Amino acid sequence: MSKIDPNKLLISSDFYSVQGEGISSGVPSYFVRLGICNLTCGMSRKYANALEKAKLLEDGEIFVGDLHAEGKATWTCDSTSQWLWRGEDKEFQYLIDRWKEQGIYDDVKEGNIHIIWTGGEPTIKGHQEAICNFLAYWYEQDKSITPYNEIETNGTVYIEDELFNQLDQINCSPKLANSGMSKKQRFVEPALRRIMEHDNYQFKFVISVEDDVKEIFDEFVTPLEVPLKNVVCMPGLDDQDDFHERTNFVLEMAKIYKFRGLTRLHISAWNKTLNV
Repeated sequence: MSKIDPNKLLISSDFYSVQGEGISSGVPSYFVRLGICNLTCGMSRKYANALEKAKLLEDGEIFVGDLHAEGKATWTCDSTSQWLWRGEDKEFQYLIDRWKEQGIYDDVKEGNIHIIWTGGEPTIKGHQEAICNFLAYWYEQDKSITPYNEIETNGTVYIEDELFNQLDQINCSPKLANSGMSKKQRFVEPALRRIMEHDNYQFKFVISVEDDVKEIFDEFVTPLEVPLKNVVCMPGLDDQDDFHERTNFVLEMAKIYKFRGLTRLHISAWNKTLNV
C-alpha cells in the first residue's frame, strides 16, 4: 500500500452533489474521494495490483472483477476506477479554493453542505492524519467554520481520537461474504465497536437476497448488539431499470426485519454515472 503524506490530501476526485445513500439521503454534499483502499471487493489483491500496474481502467469505468467473474463474489466495487490508481496529492488550500470557485464556501463552512470523506478507505492511518491536519489548517484561516463532516468507511480500521472527535456522522458499510473478502479481512471487531461509541453512526448494508439480511444479523447485528435504529439497508442496485423492483425488495425486507430500508437515490437520478 502506497505511503500517504499526512500534510496533503491524496484526492482521486472531488465534486458537489447530493448524498444518495443512508440517513443523509437528499442532503447537498461535497464528496472528497481519497485514493487507496485496504479491501478490493469483487477482486483478488493480485488482480487489483495488475490493474493498478497496467492502468487498464478508464475513468469512471464499471467492470467485473475476477472474484465476481468466478462466482466468488456477487458484485465489484463500483468506484474502483476512482481510487485504485488514480489520486493526486493536493495542498490543503485546494479544497478551500474549489469551494470558493463554485460559490459554495459559506454553505460548506456552516454545515449546510455536508463534507463527505470517502474513498477508497478514508480511515487508513495517513488519511486520518491528513483530514485532521486539513481541518486544523482551515480553522487557522477561518475560525468561524462549523462544517458537518461525514465519513464513509468499511469499518476495518480503528478511528483514532483526533479524527473521531471531529466527525459529525460515521457511515459504516461493513462488507458481507458477497464481496469476496474473507471474514478476517472484512470483520475487525475493535474498529466496529469503536464506531458504535459515536453519537451518530449507521451501519449501512447492501442486500440482494434475503440470505444477505440473515448474514447481517448473524455476523454483525446480533453479536455486536447493534440497535436496529442504526441499521440501514439498501438494494444491490446499479441500473435505473431495476430501481423500483429492487427498492420494493428492500422495503419488504425492512417490514420483516425492522431495519431502516432505503434506496440509492443517485441511481434513480443519474444511473451509473459517477461523480455527479
